[in-house]
Amino acid sequence: MSLINLNPAHDKALEEFAALAPEEAARKAAVEYNPDAGIFTVPFLYVRYRVSFPDGKISAEEGDQEVSLTDRVCILHYLTHASDCLPTGRNITFKDLPNGSIYVGPFNNRAVRPLVSIFGSQPEMLLKAAEKLGGNRVEGIGDWAVTVEVFPKVPITFVIWEGDDEFPPSGNILYDSSAPLHLETEDYALLPGLAIFRMKKLAIR
Repeated sequence: MSLINLNPAHDKALEEFAALAPEEAARKAAVEYNPDAGIFTVPFLYVRYRVSFPDGKISAEEGDQEVSLTDRVCILHYLTHASDCLPTGRNITFKDLPNGSIYVGPFNNRAVRPLVSIFGSQPEMLLKAAEKLGGNRVEGIGDWAVTVEVFPKVPITFVIWEGDDEFPPSGNILYDSSAPLHLETEDYALLPGLAIFRMKKLAIR
């Protein structure tokens, strides 16, 4: 699976964003829009970002840290593609996403394997880190599972099965069944890694 070529993707996302009807886009994405200032306020991994319309410039609401190109592309894609559909509460795997079955092997290497290598032997740290991102523990899935609201309509669930004397720890990443209505599969290939990286940093604080 090839990663999004970020520079062309960002250019295209800016074009699509500039063509939006902003009030309608805000309603679909379940985010705030100030028409007087021309500013969207978008929660993304528990950080609030200001997105100016129509130029698509993005900054964190607090602090002056530069927003990465990957984050900017994901935020613009969410504002551009989010639909009226609400989360269903029914989980699907990456292979259930459009064309996901073709790329599930590389996705596992990029997302599931890092999840297990970081949190498989210390799953309680996954819970601790997820809570700092506004996430919650989920019962009845794996030995440990947490759901993090990456965007307002995009929950992602991270699952760990603890290892034993015979088997090493394992994991999985689940999406809400409404996921294809809000973002492309390529975005869902990126988002878990962004969340895992942030949770790793939060877990050691």
